[in-house]
Amino acid sequence: MKSNNKLKIFNDPIYGFITIPNSLIFELIQHKYFQRLRRISQMGLSYLVYPGAHHTRFHHALGSMHLMQKAINILRFKGVTISKEEEDGLLVAILLHDIGHGPFSHAMEHSIVNGISHEEISLKFMEILNAEFNGSLTLAISIFKGEYSRKFMCQLISSQIDMDRADYLKRDSFYTGVAEGNINSERLITMLNVIDDQLVVEEKGIYSVEKFLVARRFMYWQVYLHKTGVVAEQLLMRILKRAKELVELGNTLNCSKALLFFLKSDVNRQGFNAETLAIFAQLDDYDIVAAMKDWQNHEDFVLQNLCQMILNRDLLKIKIKNKPIKTSELVTHSNALMGKYNISKAEAGYFVFYDEITNVAYHNKKAPINILLKSGKIKTIVKASDQLNLKTLGKPITKYYMCYPKKQM
Repeated sequence: MKSNNKLKIFNDPIYGFITIPNSLIFELIQHKYFQRLRRISQMGLSYLVYPGAHHTRFHHALGSMHLMQKAINILRFKGVTISKEEEDGLLVAILLHDIGHGPFSHAMEHSIVNGISHEEISLKFMEILNAEFNGSLTLAISIFKGEYSRKFMCQLISSQIDMDRADYLKRDSFYTGVAEGNINSERLITMLNVIDDQLVVEEKGIYSVEKFLVARRFMYWQVYLHKTGVVAEQLLMRILKRAKELVELGNTLNCSKALLFFLKSDVNRQGFNAETLAIFAQLDDYDIVAAMKDWQNHEDFVLQNLCQMILNRDLLKIKIKNKPIKTSELVTHSNALMGKYNISKAEAGYFVFYDEITNVAYHNKKAPINILLKSGKIKTIVKASDQLNLKTLGKPITKYYMCYPKKQM
């Protein structure tokens, strides 16, 4: 039975009380597609590194909506006209921007679903919800896709200083305990303005922007690209890949019906229809964890060991270098593993592999962050900053890593 009291509040550990502004937002939050986000980890397997990082996409979506409410109020106070319909569109777009994430956030995108990003899946969810809510999400979808005529609204959803980043940096910093990522999101929002339909930051907020960009760089190296987190996500992707391979070979694997569907099907962008979306909506972290608990006892050497590694946090060893990994190092570890367990080269490849990680805190050429000077002129943050060489933050830093088993495997 649905409640008539739709002006609920959430007590958030970051911002305090978050209010639900209207009945449409309430109904969307109540919807099973959105409630599913309670069962999707915001940071994947990062809790294996930072024990407190158990917050979910549900937390993040509500936080982002809360910051959007503040941004709308600030811009209106500064004379920017935002209609009630546009306000609703902005709130719905930011609330649902991550609704397309699969189990453990990113692992599904690179394993059993091919060529379709979580943003594209989010859009498909929004289109289904739009039909269910009699077209109430039409404007939100236009803003989300970057097609709405008022470009600053699209920038509030997706840009280099949007409400998504303003929330996840502060939230992830809080739950991991990594203080370097703790940005002043409310100060940033207070400094926002709109000039010529473009989002700008007033000059007195320049140091907050600098802190935001530096915090983003630190969070990627310390948290999102932490070597243990990288190994764990790679193992999870390989578990799903191996499971799919075994099912295709005719092996029986115990798992939920939704997960089994994706293991049996070659799902890509073209084949991701309404029926597939409905099955995808049944997937969450629990499907994967339950499957791993069963698969850790499977007779397949690869699947068994990969699952045990994650469940018991006995992961592969990882070596990170500034230069590309030498092939000879891989061959040495691969041969040792093949000889010890009498497995094939392909099977050894699940445990011995290399890749690279890249960190870019700020894209100099991609929709730059603009600063509104007191003189009325507008400069990019790179040109306006006098404290930091932000060009350096815009330079991609690539590191190379190799993973291989510990001796006791």
